[in-house]
Amino acid sequence: VQLQASGGGSVQAGQSLRLSCATSRRTSSNNGLGWFRQAPGKEREFVAAINWRGGSPIYASSVKDRFTISRDSATAYLQMNSLKPEDTAVYYCAVARSATGASRPEDYIYWGQGTLVTVSS
Repeated sequence: VQLQASGGGSVQAGQSLRLSCATSRRTSSNNGLGWFRQAPGKEREFVAAINWRGGSPIYASSVKDRFTISRDSATAYLQMNSLKPEDTAVYYCAVARSATGASRPEDYIYWGQGTLVTVSS
């Protein structure tokens, strides 16, 4: 199973980025999808998740109202607006064990390799 995340880069505070995560349709079309991130020296943390139909999105409080998760049958997207330096991290996409989105890493079975987002002030 491969998850290919892309779209990371270096931007200034206040700018936007859109991350994509391509999965195999057989793997993810009936599963929730999620995004996590890990900043240097910190633990991996939940960012956003969405169910198998693209509904019921959930967000970490730190990104709510700035980030938007969406998906089609095999690709997850994370639109990130009003980026802040504290959003700097490696962003990972993951396929959930169930059809719903979830916020705990243990609720995910497949993980992508990560894409680096750097936000400068």
